Amino acid sequence: MKLLKKLIFTLAFVPALALANSGGYPLDRAPERTTDLAALQNGAKLFVNYCLNCHSAASMRYNRLRDIGLTEDQIKSNLLFTGEKVGELMKTSLSAKDAKEWFGAVPPDLSVIARAKASSEGTGADWLYTYLRTYYKDDSRPTGWNNMLFPNVGMPHALWELQGVRGAKFEEVKDAHDASKTEHKFAGFETLTPGKMSAVEYDNAVGDLVAYLQWMGEPAQNSRKRLGVWVVLFMGLLATLAWRLNASYWKEVK
Repeated sequence: MKLLKKLIFTLAFVPALALANSGGYPLDRAPERTTDLAALQNGAKLFVNYCLNCHSAASMRYNRLRDIGLTEDQIKSNLLFTGEKVGELMKTSLSAKDAKEWFGAVPPDLSVIARAKASSEGTGADWLYTYLRTYYKDDSRPTGWNNMLFPNVGMPHALWELQGVRGAKFEEVKDAHDASKTEHKFAGFETLTPGKMSAVEYDNAVGDLVAYLQWMGEPAQNSRKRLGVWVVLFMGLLATLAWRLNASYWKEVK
């Protein structure tokens, strides 16, 4: 019942997040890496180190990471830090009370966030990929951070050490429909403090993390797709045999 409530909360939280893109900030296309085991393993490492501190993934067990090529010993040595067992669910130690006090709301469960964020503007992976790459420093916000895709976001920039600290540049431009009015328009980012990674390295790391979030939403998706191909081929073969059998039958009748 608790798990069901968390999933309902996540899905209820999605419409509010979707409104964040109403300002028209374009979504960047996320790289497709759900079949790349090395990328998924790196994404799992990033998720455990940077996301699992606040967010849970209560529909996922650590031992399911064996599906992306990790052994039980590797999971224990590299992804379990507070005495959890390999068969346990991926839950955070952050209490709901503390989370609400610090961030104003309990961080949503991320088990199906990549699936839930899909919209007519792009896939859920596109949304997450853009979101994690458009944070900027904003001293007017309680956390000191803001986001171009999700204005006035309550979540701080968890990956700032990797990306560095960036500021957003805005310029005043004349309204296309009314020359007497001006519009506050985004003009790009500027690096204030370099991070541990270059821009290319950071984008690559975010791509891995997003791929893992995609995979986590449906760990069996790659098996499902492979099975689907065989089912389509089988149905095609069956249809061909049925067609030829039908033709042979009516030939004898005629």
